[in-house]
Amino acid sequence: MSSDNAKVAWDACLNIIRDNINYQKYTSWFEPIKPVKLSDNTLTIQVPSQFWYEWLEEHYYTMLRSTISEVLGTDGKLEYSIVMEKSEDHNSDRSVRMPQRPVPPSKPQEMQGYPSHSPGMIQNPFVIPGLKKTKIESNLNPNYVFERYIEGDCNRLARSAAMAIAENLGNNSFNPFFVYGGVGLGKTHLIQSIGNKIKQIHGDEKNILYISSESFTNEFVHAIRNNRASEFTMFYRNIDVLIVDDIQFFSGKEKTQEEFFHIFNALHQDGKQIILSSDRAPKDVPDIEERLISRFNWGLSADVQLPDFETRYAILEYKARDNGIEFDPDIFEFIAHNFKSSVRDMEGAVIKLLATSSLQKIDHIDLFMAKQVLKDMVKETKKHISIELIQSQVCNYFGIDANKVREKTRKQEVVEARQIAMYLAKQMTKSSLKTIGLQFGGRDHSTVIHAITSVEDRIKNPKHQRIIKDIQHSIELASI
Repeated sequence: MSSDNAKVAWDACLNIIRDNINYQKYTSWFEPIKPVKLSDNTLTIQVPSQFWYEWLEEHYYTMLRSTISEVLGTDGKLEYSIVMEKSEDHNSDRSVRMPQRPVPPSKPQEMQGYPSHSPGMIQNPFVIPGLKKTKIESNLNPNYVFERYIEGDCNRLARSAAMAIAENLGNNSFNPFFVYGGVGLGKTHLIQSIGNKIKQIHGDEKNILYISSESFTNEFVHAIRNNRASEFTMFYRNIDVLIVDDIQFFSGKEKTQEEFFHIFNALHQDGKQIILSSDRAPKDVPDIEERLISRFNWGLSADVQLPDFETRYAILEYKARDNGIEFDPDIFEFIAHNFKSSVRDMEGAVIKLLATSSLQKIDHIDLFMAKQVLKDMVKETKKHISIELIQSQVCNYFGIDANKVREKTRKQEVVEARQIAMYLAKQMTKSSLKTIGLQFGGRDHSTVIHAITSVEDRIKNPKHQRIIKDIQHSIELASI
């Protein structure tokens, strides 16, 4: 059967994909995909939406193409069956077929699950300068531009210096420009923004190259194995703007450091711009030769720090607007309060919400649903949800004094509020039945059980279900 063969082929693909991306991305983007058929060496897979198809093609094109080649051979092809939403003319979901794009995307391979640069990517990579002017593929991500880089106190110096370099290439004292900071704070975005701005101003006049230090090392090893080390050096000396990411990975690689030292000297002497990034300051990078550390300090070192709440909120607003997403402000607040250590993690949270919305065909995501979707990504709750907080929000909803639910009154509106507060205390805290009872005027655990049972019966009615949901929403907002 074609469908059985498709499942076998796709399972083989998933085994490879699983080893090349992290678990969260794998479960979010690849587990929901279903194999449809395998025919004429073309594997058809079903994805939940047009957005899903575009995301896979934009971010995982190279990995998917390589995986299909490995499983089905070099002639293997991938085709998408895209589930389209219901329309007035169709009673059920329909699908359309889309082939995988025949040409590679313009974004760096790093964005698709592979290193950002590898031997053979640049056309005619080893050409002796002067004999031929080689057009070098910059390897820049076109989305990494200054307009999309949100400025705050955490990055103002680094961004200002980066803009100055881009607008005054060759006429600034920031050479080299060394950007350092923790993982996921926007260093790669910033240093590539410089390259894209220079490209915008100078066009093809300047040879610009972005490369990770790991890929630089791999290329160097490849060149040595093929007796082309001198050509490798010649190629890099022909770069006008060299951008090397994650320089800390040069640690302990003595031969690579020596080669980079000579390339650095040649470029700097010729007035070429060098831009570097690292997860720590130059002096703190371990196992790097002192002569390299000295040269890293010749220009300007600028750190990118953790963004404050206002900057995180502004980043989320921009990312959502840039992607055509509409979220309630309280969702932005929730994400900004919970994802403090990495801009990348915040972006991942937004994308996960968008993917869930697309997969489940949900038009509007509220805060409660957002918390459910992101609960595996949230490491800890900002503020403890207490029984007192629950009592306060429940009584506020019903317009009664918070002390009433702790008193022995039998007024109907107070009894309903008390029972709902007990129910939510059990649902939203780790308190025991005895502890909950004590917080409601010293009532015993049997009273709490009765309250919980009563509420569970009432919420079978949509009206009461809505009341509980609204109160939960208010409690979670109040806990931010």
